[in-house]
Amino acid sequence: MRRPNRAVEIIGQRIRRLCRNVAMLTLLRMNFTVSLVFLLFSGVVAQDGWAVNYNSKSFCALKGSAVTIECFYSYPSGHSVQKAFWTKELVTSGSEPPDLLDDPEYRGRSQYSGDKQQDCALRLKNVSEKDQSKYYFTFITDQPGGKYQGAGGVDLSVTDLQVEVPERVIEGDKVTLTCKTSCSLSVIPTFTWYRNGHRLSSSTDQLHLQLVSREDAGRYHCAVLGQNFRSPEVTLNVRYGPKSVSVSISPSSERVKGSSVTLTCSSNANPPVLNYTWFKEGGSSPVGSGHSYSVQQRGSYYCVAQNEYGSQKSAVMPSTLNGVGHTVLYAAPGVTVGCACLSVFIAASL
Repeated sequence: MRRPNRAVEIIGQRIRRLCRNVAMLTLLRMNFTVSLVFLLFSGVVAQDGWAVNYNSKSFCALKGSAVTIECFYSYPSGHSVQKAFWTKELVTSGSEPPDLLDDPEYRGRSQYSGDKQQDCALRLKNVSEKDQSKYYFTFITDQPGGKYQGAGGVDLSVTDLQVEVPERVIEGDKVTLTCKTSCSLSVIPTFTWYRNGHRLSSSTDQLHLQLVSREDAGRYHCAVLGQNFRSPEVTLNVRYGPKSVSVSISPSSERVKGSSVTLTCSSNANPPVLNYTWFKEGGSSPVGSGHSYSVQQRGSYYCVAQNEYGSQKSAVMPSTLNGVGHTVLYAAPGVTVGCACLSVFIAASL
């Protein structure tokens, strides 16, 4: 019978120890909560009822826009606010900082839209880079020592819109244009985009161009929808290989035996083609180079236009033999796009 009694006693000791530990943890948690409440209460009391709370410590606004800096303030009972104002200077002992409304730079553009109770909002119109500064709310009551300024103040930054465009764009790329500001706007507007003065469908701060083509090249700017805020124009330069390669003949009328004609190769490319190469049909080696090439012998010729982004052969141009009693050359003008050749026939009459 002793062994069972001993086991019950050991279990009972463990239960009592566990209960003591739970009680201690509960007491510690209660003490921590009471201490935290005391600290928070002490923090309020330490302010003696004086406080200025800015909704934000920093504000970013578009150049030319109007901004409202929100804040709220409190003071001990028994005080009556005699003066409430905003300033760009700190309060020092025995001095009163200048009121923003008395500054000629702000006259007519600034408005203290708060009250002498709790609201201390400031509204500034038509902001510019000169307005970038730190602003403090200050108020003075009717009691001795009743002067208080909100610590830290509010930093106002002023920015304009700029379009960021990739430096190097090649036809077929995916391109993103970004409407940027030098600081993060406190009030996010609705954007709109323009190309060559025509409005586009995008309404965000980014314009996405999928598989960009040469038709997408042009002047771009972003703006704020419904407001007169816009960025300077930037140029999107799309680079591409030669397109629409064509050959012209000069002169195009009949010529006597021994005269020559000049073949001229043209193309549309960005950057412009500087390397033109001439070939005689059936041959593998170039017979000439340059924008123009003179020929006197019969045969078929074509040119190849090339830049760093590609190459293309000249188009087909039919030619006809005409004339009686002498050697003539006749080439009908016209261009057909394709990878074929220009035929030039020079022959003696029968």
